[in-house]
Amino acid sequence: MRYNQLGRTGLFVSELCLGAMTFGGGDDMWGKIGQLGQEEADALVRGAIESGVNFIDTADVYGGGRSEEITGQAIRNLGLKRDEIVVATKGFGQTGEGPNARGNSRYHLIDACKASLQRLQLDHIDLYQIHGFDPATPIEETLRALDTLVQHGHVRYVGVSNWAAWQIIKALGISERLGLHRFASLQAYYTIAGRELEREIVPMLRSEDVGLMVWSPLAGGFLSGKYTRDDEASANGRRVAFDFPPVDRDRGYGVIEAMRPIAAAHGVSVAQIALAWLLHQPAVTSVIIGAKRPEQLGDNLAAIKVRLSGAELETLDAVSRIPAEYPGWMLERQGEYRRGLIDQRR
Repeated sequence: MRYNQLGRTGLFVSELCLGAMTFGGGDDMWGKIGQLGQEEADALVRGAIESGVNFIDTADVYGGGRSEEITGQAIRNLGLKRDEIVVATKGFGQTGEGPNARGNSRYHLIDACKASLQRLQLDHIDLYQIHGFDPATPIEETLRALDTLVQHGHVRYVGVSNWAAWQIIKALGISERLGLHRFASLQAYYTIAGRELEREIVPMLRSEDVGLMVWSPLAGGFLSGKYTRDDEASANGRRVAFDFPPVDRDRGYGVIEAMRPIAAAHGVSVAQIALAWLLHQPAVTSVIIGAKRPEQLGDNLAAIKVRLSGAELETLDAVSRIPAEYPGWMLERQGEYRRGLIDQRR
């Protein structure tokens, strides 16, 4: 297991992160993703930690708060040393009745963070992330609230999830101007079958030293290898019950078909190739893996051992590359000569 620096901070996190979205779901949307109880969750956390994972991610809305409760209790049940694990959670979603029970207002976030601390049974959260963009709250108000949480010791680092590049850049500028704690990381959807992040967000992350945590790296199970173009309904799994995130099916099946012979050559699953591809991307800090069963977790964890050759990466890039769009193709064309001068110095 490799450990990567989280953005511009001095914190190092494992290249794979255990996602707790499958913990504690009920009859709602989260139940379609997973309904693991305490004993089952303890087994997954134990397996991840024993494999070198030091990073766990959850959110206050997963399972209506049950995911945080189960995660916190697992830490206690397993006797994990607090200074050897990095716990991340998120706030923004609906946690109660009324118009102020969600969003990124100071009113909501400070209460949401304290409620998360109680459910997790922790005295601080290592990485507290904004789960979505709130058009009703000024970004400055959100950043000041997060800074307050850091100053009071409730939170060590702050991050963001599911924001556009311009929103993150605006937030970083405000943080620098006002001397507030800046976002250390972005948690975003990124897969070999969904590379839209590379248009604007990845260049921004690399320019500004913001870490990238990848959610749903197997596209909700679509890239597990269980689905085929000819018999899509043959596979049982989360994707059948909850078809999210959206995937361009024709393009996605082309990617799966390219991964199958590579997986066979390495003697691993298609899912491991999809995860390994992400681990080969320079912008990626940590890939969040979720599981319902220990054997599923074990297969995902084994992806760190897969080393793709240059030729294999070129094959996968060719079949999954996103079409060039303006201004990207113009920037590439106009910058070609100057990049050549830089390359000559190396």
